[in-house]
Amino acid sequence: MKEFILPLRDLVVHPGLTVPIYIDNPMSIACIESAMTKNQKIILTAQHTWNYPTNPGDIFGIGTVGDIVQVLRMPDGAVHSIIKTTDAVNISDISVEKGLFSGSFEKIPLSDDSEFDQTFALRDKIAENMQDLSIVRKFKMEKLRAIMQNYPLPAFVDSVIQMANLDTETAVKILSAGSWRDKLMILLEQINLILETAKIEDSINRRIQQQLEGGRRDAILQEKMRAIQKEMGEDSEEMDSESLRDRIEKSDMNSDAKEKALSEWRRMRSLSPMSNEGGLLKTYLDELLSMPWSEPEKTKIDLKNAKHVLDSEHSGMQPVKERILEHIAVMRKTGNSSGSILCFVGAPGVGKTSLGKSIATALGRKYHRISLGGVSDEAHFRGHRKTYIGSQPGRIMDALKRCKTNNPVIVLDEIDKIGRDHRGDPESALLEILDPEQNKNFRDHYLEVDFDLSNVVFIATANSLNMSSALKDRMEIIEIPGYSEQEKIKIAREHLIERAAKSTGWNFENIEISDDALLYIIRNYTSEQGVRELQRELTAMLRRTLLENDGDDVKTEFNIAKIDNLLSLRKSAGLSKKIGFGLRA
Repeated sequence: MKEFILPLRDLVVHPGLTVPIYIDNPMSIACIESAMTKNQKIILTAQHTWNYPTNPGDIFGIGTVGDIVQVLRMPDGAVHSIIKTTDAVNISDISVEKGLFSGSFEKIPLSDDSEFDQTFALRDKIAENMQDLSIVRKFKMEKLRAIMQNYPLPAFVDSVIQMANLDTETAVKILSAGSWRDKLMILLEQINLILETAKIEDSINRRIQQQLEGGRRDAILQEKMRAIQKEMGEDSEEMDSESLRDRIEKSDMNSDAKEKALSEWRRMRSLSPMSNEGGLLKTYLDELLSMPWSEPEKTKIDLKNAKHVLDSEHSGMQPVKERILEHIAVMRKTGNSSGSILCFVGAPGVGKTSLGKSIATALGRKYHRISLGGVSDEAHFRGHRKTYIGSQPGRIMDALKRCKTNNPVIVLDEIDKIGRDHRGDPESALLEILDPEQNKNFRDHYLEVDFDLSNVVFIATANSLNMSSALKDRMEIIEIPGYSEQEKIKIAREHLIERAAKSTGWNFENIEISDDALLYIIRNYTSEQGVRELQRELTAMLRRTLLENDGDDVKTEFNIAKIDNLLSLRKSAGLSKKIGFGLRA
């Protein structure tokens, strides 16, 4: 005969217990009432679904059979029933009629080993592990201890399942075990697994909590340390802060910059020493103070010395050097650097950048080179807003800070290679920098104060005139033509051979090379307007000779045959950048 089945949500009941069950679902109430009316047993089983099940696949095939002892109907229509369970059962032939489940059952044999010593040892081990778990899960053990002392083993198993919050699948597996020893073994494995998982989770949570509280703890300790140091007259933080204010007060900043610095200093003082914003403001003030605000020392310009420097460092290009000397003469007369910006335009290797360095030497000023090739971000010149992470001043202000003076010679190299993209137009910032009427009040986005760039001597270089008309209008274009063969020979005599000897470790006195040999190299192994390739070929020739002489620089005459022997190997191996004798690549 089939018995009614009462599906229970997340509840597995063991046999041998009298359990109260509160029911407010209409179908479950109908199931209890039908079983009472027909004086039948009731089968309790867990369900897979959250809502009331609708087909046999929604409930477990293992349950607990029992007798309905009492049913109390509550005023709100719910039912409070008391059921005394007798056996764990396998349920079969499950059917559903008008929402009520019924089925046949077969008892699961249970070996009664509850009084064995091994069974008690397993129970005590589970209780011990539950004690450890209670520390992590924060539940009380008094209830479980009372059950161990006053109630049978089924009550202990049920209590542990509920307190440990085991899943329904595991609870059903324990219910179907054939002995109490097997039930307790499954239960112990699950408690151990939960305990280890809980310990790992607790360790992770503690570590996260420590990291979160670490910053607050350090801040509190720092404040306490400052208070102690202040009482002892050794407040280093206060001393550093006051020292910073003294530096601001004594600096040569203009009034607006000093007011801005003091405002930021006061804001920094109000912040915690451990706050990120306080560190950013300290960095900002250090950057502001490191700028060369003081007026540069007036150095008298010596035109004869300037001419000597240009002649000694550059051969030929007399028209170019004359124009540079005119520019220096105007600076000497007017006493300032304002005026036209020189832009040297020419092929690579003709000496554009080195001319800028020679001008700095002739004027007795610091030199700094800024390469503009590929620059496409306006922030390269104007800097980043200090609210951004990793913000810093622009390259112009950085150059002044490195030179430690506000009147250096700054070479803007490859100004024709400047780009433009979505991050802004760097050329517009460059136009302001190069305009004598605007650069007196140049404002860097990071520093946020005006800085006078009128003392800086700007020199630009370019390989071509592929620039905007506005940029060309700001500068005086000086085209540097390529060197003639005789000029290249002279440059090699005066500079290149000695430079090649120094780079390869040769004794300059051991190098013998005629003008005809140099001309042969120029015509057959170089194809540029400048002398950079000639420098490379001379260096390669000396390197190869060192290899042939086992690393010794013996006195050697480099005639045409010797040169061909040394340099033709580079051509045949594809080491030379030329594609033929006397042809341009």
